[in-house]
Amino acid sequence: MSDIRKRIGAKGTTYQVRYPSKATKSGYAFATFATRKEALEFRDKSRTPEAARTKRADIRTVADGVQKLLDICEKEGRKGREPVTRYTLDNYEYRANIIKSYSWEKELQELSQPDVIEFRSWLLANYSREVSHKVLVTFHSMVEELVSRSIMMHDIAAGVTVSAASRYDEPVNIPTEREVGALLTAADKLANSKNILLQKTWQRYRPMLYLAVDSGMRPQEYLVISKNSIKVTGIEVNRALDGGGSEISVTKTRAGRRTIPLSQGTLDMVRYYADHHAVKNDYDLVFPSSNGHWQSIRNWRKRGFGRACEEAGLMETVFEAGEKIERPKYKPYDLRHFYASLLIDQRVNLKRIQTLMGHRNIQTTLNVYGHLIERVEAAAEERTSVLSVLKRSPCGESVASD
Repeated sequence: MSDIRKRIGAKGTTYQVRYPSKATKSGYAFATFATRKEALEFRDKSRTPEAARTKRADIRTVADGVQKLLDICEKEGRKGREPVTRYTLDNYEYRANIIKSYSWEKELQELSQPDVIEFRSWLLANYSREVSHKVLVTFHSMVEELVSRSIMMHDIAAGVTVSAASRYDEPVNIPTEREVGALLTAADKLANSKNILLQKTWQRYRPMLYLAVDSGMRPQEYLVISKNSIKVTGIEVNRALDGGGSEISVTKTRAGRRTIPLSQGTLDMVRYYADHHAVKNDYDLVFPSSNGHWQSIRNWRKRGFGRACEEAGLMETVFEAGEKIERPKYKPYDLRHFYASLLIDQRVNLKRIQTLMGHRNIQTTLNVYGHLIERVEAAAEERTSVLSVLKRSPCGESVASD
């Protein structure tokens, strides 16, 4: 039989539910809640048959629960999604190890929200805010998954969060049209250099740069674009470099699989390089390195894009470790932002922008480019009064006349 006991302590008033459990020696387990309503809901659920409460006898501890989450992510995918990539699973395993390293003094069924709050405090005391945020998200994912499978009865992690600064808190860095034009001119010049080695290098880098500007693709996407993905009017994105560039994988999300229309000039340039200059390789790469392997993002950033920035005069002076250095004003990823800004300037439908950028949800598009959308809309907006829209004129004499 289950009962609820009101407790008043240093942390204020809480409500403790005692319910039967074969997982403990005493035959009872306890769950603590901040409100009576939560305690009542839990008590009602705890009256379900024991088989429903503890669906899997082998999942009793937090470590068991975390391992269950990892197995689901690797073998079947959560919430109907596809299994995660090896790189993503490695990240999950890193967070899982942090969760396991905490001294959990209770079994899963005995945990309550205050226990999760204590775990959060431990995370913040031992890890950065960003890591704490990600680990807590993974812990909450575990709880949600176990609740959905009736292994746990209550979402004890609901509302327990760590806010993390968004990488989009600062406006994205967007090159101007003039600057991008200077980059492309630099690529043309380098590809026609009298230096044979430089000319050969830019024979490959030039179509890569044009493709980056004209498609808004992520660097990890266009570096491994396949010959088979070159279509009549554009390019089909269906794979990307995974994580640190150790392997070719599918795009991170289904939304990343998309077809992007290209200008005829860019399309011809990419196709010509693929047909006449790309070395034979086992990966159907359009832009393989000389040994038939895919290029590293780092090499492209430094030897390709960085060299074009230098040629175009797009460098800036900064201080690093107390020393003054010159570095490119932009990064390859900033060309993606440039592409998005042009779509917005052309007032392309927001849903279409989401599709072309490969964003899984429209909120990401709004988070990254909302300020640009607002700027364009404000520039095009005519300040119109409500009465002028209704086409009504005031009747009678003006009360403000002399």
